[in-house]
Amino acid sequence: MASHDESVSGPMRILMVASEAVPYAKVGGLADVAGVLPAHLAAMGHEVRLVLPLYASIARQRFQLSPVLEVMGVPMGTGTIWCRVLGCRAPEGFDVFFIEHHELFGRAGIYDEGGQGYRDNGRRFVFFARAALQLCIDSGFTPSVAHCHDWMTAILPAYLKYHMADDPRLGFTGSVLTIHNVGRAYQGLVHSEVFRFSGLPRIAYNSSQFEDGGWVNLLKGGISQADLLNAVSPTFAREILGPIGSGGLDPYLRMRQGDLHGILNGVDYRQWNLESDSLIPANYSAEHLDGKATCKRVLQQTFGLEQDPDVPVFGVVSRMSGQKGLELVAAALPDLVESGAQFVLVGSGDRDLEGRFQHLTWRYPGRVGVFIGFDNARAHLVEAGADLYLMPSLWEPCGLNQLYSLRYGTLPVVRATGGLDDTVENYDPETGAGTGFKFARPSARALRDAALWAMDVYGNRRRHFRAMQQQAMRQRFEWWEAARAYEQLYRWAIGKRRHWR
Repeated sequence: MASHDESVSGPMRILMVASEAVPYAKVGGLADVAGVLPAHLAAMGHEVRLVLPLYASIARQRFQLSPVLEVMGVPMGTGTIWCRVLGCRAPEGFDVFFIEHHELFGRAGIYDEGGQGYRDNGRRFVFFARAALQLCIDSGFTPSVAHCHDWMTAILPAYLKYHMADDPRLGFTGSVLTIHNVGRAYQGLVHSEVFRFSGLPRIAYNSSQFEDGGWVNLLKGGISQADLLNAVSPTFAREILGPIGSGGLDPYLRMRQGDLHGILNGVDYRQWNLESDSLIPANYSAEHLDGKATCKRVLQQTFGLEQDPDVPVFGVVSRMSGQKGLELVAAALPDLVESGAQFVLVGSGDRDLEGRFQHLTWRYPGRVGVFIGFDNARAHLVEAGADLYLMPSLWEPCGLNQLYSLRYGTLPVVRATGGLDDTVENYDPETGAGTGFKFARPSARALRDAALWAMDVYGNRRRHFRAMQQQAMRQRFEWWEAARAYEQLYRWAIGKRRHWR
């Protein structure tokens, strides 16, 4: 992690602006960070305000939303857009505000419908970022720091510097941009008309800021303007400085290398606790593993697999996309099954991938089980009942499922990239130490070889396998540690902002 000369002390006023956050709206891991981190910051004595769009899927009665501002005018480049703000108090002790605009956010999906992204996503989230700052002005809130996430809110630091530099409430607000994903499809590459809509001055539309081949790149602009940058694991922070892991943004990230940090996500162990998890058929612990055998039996029954306590079962819970390396799994799976393994998957996404895995269930009845869709109970059952967990991501900024797998004694087989490399310790055949199995090359053969290695340890070195399970189950990736790291990052950003011109 980079170091900075100046910091500030005392409680802070933190503005958390995100496109999704648990328990209100979730698509991916961003929602876990934006929903869980504020609770820990509030417990540390900071005043936190979380701002979200009010999607149609958010249950107003469940969360007891009430009006905060009946009318709020948001000045955009093409005129004022009027909206309403609702809010609630989170049980963990921080305020949550929702920007209500039926035309922009009152839709069936968050980013897309039926796998097709909304064509006006650029306008939707540029407006949302500007509205979050207008909420501060109209409600009299003076944030010490604003924390934004990914391309959806990456324009916010530019508003602070181009529009708010002389504002008495926002003129000294520091900014932190967390990068959860940097692939080309996750950069907010939108039509140049969105820049005119944003209202930012023309000077910001250049090749070192928001301009990208005649388009607007919202993440690129945020990288140039945020006071500090953060990636969601130390290895991911290093990988995005090179051309392979950066989606083409590595030259701009290298320019900000001294301001780039890597903070690993935490796990909400209230939801993922094998000793008290109500979604699994039997609880267990590192000292008493009998319950895991029960979970395995129920897992085999649920997915229509042959009942055999000794066969190694691989599990996957994943969004089906190219990033996750599931094509490698589909290619390697016949060799694994024909070598004696079973396999279960819970996930959905790419239709071709869904079809490939469904075909494998027909090809290997009783050996391969697939559930297309997402079901939280099945996800917990896979983590508890499988022996091994496959996660061969082509890139993985942080990853959470490998952390859940560690907690449940389901040893991960992972590609050594991003947060996977940071959190899984490779098996040492000499000592039996380690918490999983790693491979380097993004190929089906490399995945197959690592999985066969894991199967060999499972079948022929049971003492080592049991010791690895126990070591894995004792690992902790606490949100408290991440929150303390973010707290320091905020202080550095505030100090940096004070001297910015």
